[in-house]
Amino acid sequence: MIVWVTKARPLGGYRVWLEFSDGLRGEVDLEDRLFGAMFEPLKDPSFFERLEVNPDLDTIVWPNGADFAPEFLHQRLQNRAAEVAEP
Repeated sequence: MIVWVTKARPLGGYRVWLEFSDGLRGEVDLEDRLFGAMFEPLKDPSFFERLEVNPDLDTIVWPNGADFAPEFLHQRLQNRAAEVAEP
């Protein structure tokens, strides 16, 4: 199934609330994925908060062109939900 990001908002730190086309929604923390030249600027919290949903790419992007694949974000959110659900 192909999914895309429909809504997103920064939550502080490196956390993002996301909603996907299949209805999945929740919070992901991207701090551990901010490495490499493209993602270095995102380590500045004020820059990180400038994220927006790009309807052409169907995911979140930043002014410098950084983005995360919607499939990656969706899987990360599913994994987080599974961790929370485990006793």
